[in-house]
Amino acid sequence: MAREKFQTLTEQMFYILLCLQRECCGVDVMARVSEMTGGRVVIGPGTLYSLLESFQREGFIAETKVEGRRRSYRITEAGQRRLAEEVRRLRRQAEDYELFGEGEYA
Repeated sequence: MAREKFQTLTEQMFYILLCLQRECCGVDVMARVSEMTGGRVVIGPGTLYSLLESFQREGFIAETKVEGRRRSYRITEAGQRRLAEEVRRLRRQAEDYELFGEGEYA
């Protein structure tokens, strides 16, 4: 069975949505993700702009401003819900690890 698109988020997807809680453009997103993660997560321009386009199609983000070639975006309510769902999913995984990671299943 095919996995629903955006059923789970990659790290890059997660941090893009997290960054867009404040309006910013693509170049700012790349810099903020690097800053937030201490350089652990890097998003190249091709990946970023592909994901921004997909997120916009899904209604997770909205374009807020266009200045020449520079476009700014902000997360929508749907995007906020998807981000919160992902946080809950990750917390459940961490809880499962706490319960079973050190016990009889390890």
